[in-house]
Amino acid sequence: MTSTENRRVVLASRPEGEPRPENFRLETVPRPEPGDGQVLLRTLWLSLDPYMRGRMSEAKSYAKPVPVGGPMEGGTVSEVVLSRSDRFRPGDVVLAHGGWQDYAVADARGLRQLDPEAAPIQTALGILGMPGMTAYTGLANIGQPKAGETLVVSAASGAVGSAVGQIGRIRGCRTVGVAGGPEKCRYLIEELGFDAAIDHRAPDLPERLREACPNGIDIYFENVGGEVWTAVFPLLNDFARVPVCGRIAHYSDTAPPPGPDRTVQLMAAILTRRLRLQGFIVSDFAAQQGDFLREMAGWIRDGQVRYREDVVEGLERAPEAFMGLLKGRNFGKLLVKVAERSAS
Repeated sequence: MTSTENRRVVLASRPEGEPRPENFRLETVPRPEPGDGQVLLRTLWLSLDPYMRGRMSEAKSYAKPVPVGGPMEGGTVSEVVLSRSDRFRPGDVVLAHGGWQDYAVADARGLRQLDPEAAPIQTALGILGMPGMTAYTGLANIGQPKAGETLVVSAASGAVGSAVGQIGRIRGCRTVGVAGGPEKCRYLIEELGFDAAIDHRAPDLPERLREACPNGIDIYFENVGGEVWTAVFPLLNDFARVPVCGRIAHYSDTAPPPGPDRTVQLMAAILTRRLRLQGFIVSDFAAQQGDFLREMAGWIRDGQVRYREDVVEGLERAPEAFMGLLKGRNFGKLLVKVAERSAS
């Protein structure tokens, strides 16, 4: 039976530095009701992603911040409960942006229906969703991989990084992953087929990376920044490409990092080595979604791409899980299982 109440996790206050429990609040409010052309959605799965840290800040970015007192935003796989649109009927499963709450109202025109028989529905938030498409489009359009090149990816055991490395391997690259801890590094090599994996916590990270990349680095897929970027930068070959997807090491910075300003050094290298550094947002390549879904689904079906999910049970655990994500505690795509799908 559909509840008349809606639990939601709201932004209680903007964090200074790393998010803390007091920046979130779990509250119960009346369930929203759909208007004409809208549907009422019940959240089944919630995606937790690093970009959400930026939405907690008022700093200027490519998207508006979450207002204080408003529900945290996020991608969801949801079930249609009530429909005032001829596009959907109760029981349909859709990809939405319902946020950190049990129920949400959405315009039917902005939803994509999912086929539960084609793939596990939660993969629409991971390998067959935004993270997978981020990997696919960023690597293809900016990284432009070629057989025989060396590809390095940071946060390589995460949802985006693990896909980047596997796609690079399919494209014929020597693939080197940087991840946190021996277990994640073993996973990259033994399960995903990376050529080498390096623990970013190693005190001799620059030396280990140099040994793993004897011919330098042609593509560096940047998810982290920090000490990993410092180790990568000297190894970039002429005409190296750097898709800048994220910088999770700096999302909670409250001041510039210590040390000398290396901007002049970076600009000199961009000029003399003809480097290409380009930031991107996955929506930049929205027109390629069909190609992504077709090709990625084929790779999964053929066993060329594998994925791992880190599932947390219960909406109330989303803040704790999200704070852990920013510290690298997750292993694979981080998801919150909010509810079971209704019996058909």
